[in-house]
Amino acid sequence: MIRLEAVAQRFPGLAPAELALWVERRWVRAERGPDGAWRFTEMDVARVQLLVELRVTLEVTDDLIPLVLSLIDQLYDARRTVRALLAALDEQPAEVRSALLEAARDDRPGPRIDLTSSSSIRP
Repeated sequence: MIRLEAVAQRFPGLAPAELALWVERRWVRAERGPDGAWRFTEMDVARVQLLVELRVTLEVTDDLIPLVLSLIDQLYDARRTVRALLAALDEQPAEVRSALLEAARDDRPGPRIDLTSSSSIRP
């Protein structure tokens, strides 16, 4: 685990107080250590790097950061879901894989697989 001051030092221009504010706003999910200091994982540091790029390079304002982070998180979740589906598909017999891949490529009107609902088939 990495202390807040050490994380802030990795990013020139990022004040420890601003990083602490990002944690308080839950833009970064650091944990408090036994001494009460914020502790960061490498994943947290990657999130800080993303925030620095959004704020400095892309000049995203504070009011839009939650929206941008939410969209990025949704994209990562979708990618994880697709990877899990592809892994499950890979475990199926060849004829099942072929049929599913053909159905996914089919652009005719009709039932489609809906990955967002509890019912897997929608009209």
